[in-house]
Amino acid sequence: MAATSSSSSTNNGVHEVFLSFRGEDTRKTFTSHLHAAFKRFEIRTYIDYNLERGDEISGTLLRAIEDAKLSVIVFSKNFASSRWCLEEVKKIIDCKKTRGQMVLPIFYDVEPSIVRYQTGSFATAFARHEERFRDSDRPNKKIQKWRDALAEAATFSGWDCSVDRLESEIVEEIAMDVLNKLNRVYVGDLDKEIARYDQLAKHQMQYFQGSPHPLHYQNYKDSLNRIRKLQMERHQRLLRIPPNMYSQADDLNNNNTNIDNGIYNLWSNVFRF
Repeated sequence: MAATSSSSSTNNGVHEVFLSFRGEDTRKTFTSHLHAAFKRFEIRTYIDYNLERGDEISGTLLRAIEDAKLSVIVFSKNFASSRWCLEEVKKIIDCKKTRGQMVLPIFYDVEPSIVRYQTGSFATAFARHEERFRDSDRPNKKIQKWRDALAEAATFSGWDCSVDRLESEIVEEIAMDVLNKLNRVYVGDLDKEIARYDQLAKHQMQYFQGSPHPLHYQNYKDSLNRIRKLQMERHQRLLRIPPNMYSQADDLNNNNTNIDNGIYNLWSNVFRF
């Protein structure tokens, strides 16, 4: 991660999620795909793609972690080799304890047990940290805090990306999981579909008026029905109606055909087709 926030993705400086990751491992792969999914679901995310600078985490980054409702940590093979990343995790765990911040670990190309017990590549990384701090007055406390933070973060319920699945599917599901944890609902995809069918229906109506024909009217009616179903699905998401109740309501609407038939008969009499 970087010391500046110039490339962070936020709305007027307000973000819901802080995304922690090891740049050299996942910046151009998994993390970029995950960030793109967050954008699609309109999840305001603090992320910085710049390179790390120095040993100390910046005040800007500390405040960004504090302001987040949820922190997503993308653990990867070389995550522990970055003192910057370790400081982020320590701060995230502190915020969980003091602010009730939610934490979602993601294990990408690394087993959760390796993170929790600092074995494998994490053991190698910590050996280097201990060597570097050997002559320092504060090595043991600092390194132990990093170890404790990693161990705790690895115990939280999260996502293991080592499973044999498409990465595109996993990032979409993670984005949905984050939405649920934030107690938010996404309807942007439905709004776009409703707008598209609304435009289509207007064009179909104009075409029908210029060239009245039963098929033209049917196309128009199909578009209106599609809009109705999309609007119902939108309400279902916003109100969080159980799927079985939604399907029952949809059946009732489908059975109520007398209004549509009445409209069709009216058009038939007017245009005599």
